[in-house]
Amino acid sequence: MELYVGLDVSLDMTSVCVLDGTGKIVWRGRCSSTPDAIAGAVREQAPTAMRVGLEAGQLSTWLVHGLRKLGLPVICLDARHAKAALSLQINKTDDNDALGLAQVVRTGWYREVAVKSMDSHTTRSLLLARAHLVSQRQTTANLIRGLLKTFGLLVGQAGGGRFAVRVRELVADHPTLVAIVEPLLTVWRTLREQVADLNRQVRVRARDDARVRRLMTAPGIGVVVALAYAAVIDDPARFAKSSSVGAYLGLTPRRYQSGEIDYDGHISRCGDGVLRSYPPRCRPTTTPATRPPDSTNWTTASRPCAPASTTSR
Repeated sequence: MELYVGLDVSLDMTSVCVLDGTGKIVWRGRCSSTPDAIAGAVREQAPTAMRVGLEAGQLSTWLVHGLRKLGLPVICLDARHAKAALSLQINKTDDNDALGLAQVVRTGWYREVAVKSMDSHTTRSLLLARAHLVSQRQTTANLIRGLLKTFGLLVGQAGGGRFAVRVRELVADHPTLVAIVEPLLTVWRTLREQVADLNRQVRVRARDDARVRRLMTAPGIGVVVALAYAAVIDDPARFAKSSSVGAYLGLTPRRYQSGEIDYDGHISRCGDGVLRSYPPRCRPTTTPATRPPDSTNWTTASRPCAPASTTSR
């Protein structure tokens, strides 16, 4: 007998609903939100399950990989499609959501989400952690600058390690300000050290990935952008054509058409926003370079872009 399983996952417990081919409920229950517990419940109550569906969420990556290793035919459902189907229910409960997901996988009215590899998620986590610390470092530096401006003390252009030296020079004659600024400088210095450590991890990961090294040969593509692209795309074979990548990254415009109204809006911003937050940096080759780019500041150094061809084809 063909059986279909819907899983409504929460942090602690997962609601399970098993349907037969006609949509009749065979079994309902709950189990722990772990791959082993879910696999045990499915094998006991639905040993001939054709499809097991769960909605894309925070635990879906871990659960999908774990359940597939245990041999279950798991499908990760697009959250927007699942929401549209579940919104038809009058009563919102975990058990009813599991029933709705089971009906979705039984009827085939769903869009499957490609679950990235754990290695890609590791790279993505590294980039997110680095971006967060870089943002906090800049926020702390701006806070120090703002506090000192109130007293007429201007830090000016002081990047890198010179920032702390310049700040201490300005507050040397103000003991009260020293007591306020020193803890902030300690935080800023710690963030700077941790960012440097994450930068080293990024360089190592990029050096060991042939895809990233190839992407870096393109003009304007540095280590971070190439690594983010490889992590977000993961498996290029899942795209039937290259033009689908732009839509996947949310870079294509939305369209609204109804009757005589037809216009294109702003970009959709769908999908993973990590790559969209790293625009490529590019400078034309005609710009005179007064000095070579700093090899240590690899996050901002850009490669020259090839001049546009004047040959018409």
